[in-house]
Amino acid sequence: MTSRTPLASPAEPSPVGPADDAALTRYRAAVARLDTLIERSAPSRDMTPTAIRARAEARVARLRRFLAFAGNPQDAVPIVHVGGTSGKGSTSTAIAAILTAAGYRVGLYTSPYLQVATEKLQLDGRLIAPDAFADLVADVMETVEAWLGAGGEPLGYAEAWTALATTWFARERVEVAVIEVGAGGRFDATNVVRPAVSVITTVGLDHTETLGNTIPEIAWHKAGIIKVGAPVITAVADPAALAPIRAEAARVGTDVTHVAPGETFDVLENGPAGARWRELAGGERARGATPVYATALPGRFQATNAATAVAAVRALASQGFAPPEEAIRAGLASARIPGRLEIVPVSPQSRPRVVLDGAHNPEKVAAVAADLPELLAPRRGRLVIVLGTLEGKRSAEMAQLLVPHADALVLTTPRVIAKPATSGVALAEAARDAGFAGQVTVENDPTQALERAMEIAAGPNDAVLVTGSLYLVGNVRRRWYPDDEIVRQQTPWPR
Repeated sequence: MTSRTPLASPAEPSPVGPADDAALTRYRAAVARLDTLIERSAPSRDMTPTAIRARAEARVARLRRFLAFAGNPQDAVPIVHVGGTSGKGSTSTAIAAILTAAGYRVGLYTSPYLQVATEKLQLDGRLIAPDAFADLVADVMETVEAWLGAGGEPLGYAEAWTALATTWFARERVEVAVIEVGAGGRFDATNVVRPAVSVITTVGLDHTETLGNTIPEIAWHKAGIIKVGAPVITAVADPAALAPIRAEAARVGTDVTHVAPGETFDVLENGPAGARWRELAGGERARGATPVYATALPGRFQATNAATAVAAVRALASQGFAPPEEAIRAGLASARIPGRLEIVPVSPQSRPRVVLDGAHNPEKVAAVAADLPELLAPRRGRLVIVLGTLEGKRSAEMAQLLVPHADALVLTTPRVIAKPATSGVALAEAARDAGFAGQVTVENDPTQALERAMEIAAGPNDAVLVTGSLYLVGNVRRRWYPDDEIVRQQTPWPR
């Protein structure tokens, strides 16, 4: 069996003392307290679409009432609200990084977290400290208790997290906050905010059990974050999805800026170190006279996310934010988000290369598959894919997209509270149905699945790709980045 010793040599962690132990204990207790709300937040499988919508509307209305009781912290700072099927986490991270590089005090709220809960709350690129997180949870839950005592209704998991984020940003007096939508938009818990800018990255078939089974239906949900007085930035390409977005913007009387490769920018280069792209002047292919930018996040789709982030930052000019060009470049160069085409740190002598990507729908998987040749070049060895998906995520389509790129498959089941996973056996059947004739291994434990894949990828140029779910990536990523170190050091990267 392959050794569990990390393949990298991260910076030596500082010694753990009694204060660290106490902070981690308090952090874990706070997370456990929040996790008790998860089941209450999950809709039952036999709910009708009408009942699901009524439940979601009631949730948003309940949260608004609670926040009013708590002093409306969501109205304390300007907010960039970022929704979309794919790319919203990376786009949110890039927006926050640019504004931070410009010297502003910036809050960032993302969803879901990959490994540790503190990933969801960031200030100027640093995760909230474990003690501060425990204090925040205690304070907000104390307010919830007072709310319940006054006749209010219990909050669910997403509502509690939105209250935590908006309360923390208000307390920290951030100058601007970037808030990522959880799912959908119109009835998402985060849609209690009044944004300065609304961003919709993409629209695809995901969360169909709650958002609908067609692109226009899902786009209508995404368009729900568009508000009066807030310009709209979108990279949505499908005309069927773009139409509801433009219609909603027209209804509230705001402008739409459309970001599109080949129209507003061109991708110049893509590789493991990131992507470079050039803005196009006036929608025309002007050569040599327009700005060239680079993002440290690899993948052609990351160029689209970065271009969307730049457009969103520029739209904040009406709110008094004007990052200079050097801040835009520095922010894009520094923006990092774990689990998105992340090549985990390996020494030059270590093999195989391991790529972690949380693609969890066919659109995201297709983008990853398209980038693999560039990201793994000059690869002449085998590619072993570890695939694990959650139920209801069009797993067969994801398997079909990956099969042409795989020399071997290791199929597993992500571990996450209250979200059932597709069985490895079912994924194996989907792969065979898609015509895969190579080696197939079913290993239900994600950690063991990774180890098995690394054993199979024994050649000098072999690589491993772990994909299908952000939760799966979180399950295996701790092999290199232990959870406690992330919490304690307030960063998902080695220091």
